[in-house]
Amino acid sequence: MGYVSAVPVPQPRAARAAVSGGGRRSLAAALFLGALGATVVLLSAGQIWAEGTASVGGGSVPVEADGGTVTGVPTALAIVGLAALFAVFAVRRTGRTLVSALLALSGAGAALAAVLGASDSAALDAEAARISGDTAAAVAGLSHTVWPYVTAAGAVLILLAGLFALRFGKSWPAMGGRYERSGAPRAARKAPTTDPDRPEDLWKALDRGEDPTHGS
Repeated sequence: MGYVSAVPVPQPRAARAAVSGGGRRSLAAALFLGALGATVVLLSAGQIWAEGTASVGGGSVPVEADGGTVTGVPTALAIVGLAALFAVFAVRRTGRTLVSALLALSGAGAALAAVLGASDSAALDAEAARISGDTAAAVAGLSHTVWPYVTAAGAVLILLAGLFALRFGKSWPAMGGRYERSGAPRAARKAPTTDPDRPEDLWKALDRGEDPTHGS
């Protein structure tokens, strides 16, 4: 009757390399998507989202509103998402999961706010009232540009970065990870010993400011 060995089989080097390679690829993808998405949101939120005309003195003047005037939510959430993207590497375990979830929620919230802002006319009505001096004035010929949807697309990239972090974040490195491999910082290097019978060791000790006769 044979015996079954309980010794664990070492993981092949190729398998370990494949795991680490997958972690690096997912890390690079999350960084790229998150940074690109935040950049797109911040830039497109400053563009003109809505246009129209307001009646003034029997005529009409053009009015327009940029994304920040329509809603400041996408910009604020993009900044939160960008901060969460870099905070992912400062935390571990449960903290990393929570920050990754915040990253994903920031993208989802920014996308929703951008889509809702694409059909919002309140900002243009307020601008029409300011120009005409009539608080009841409403904008005419309302039209929207493509920029709200570009903002939403950028926000979706932030969402994808958060989903990558939730799925693969456990295999990513953390700041100061080299000090945590053994649970403590590396031990300080021991000073070289001095052999009193070797003149060169005596000279080296004197150069270091040590007393080569101490302890002998």
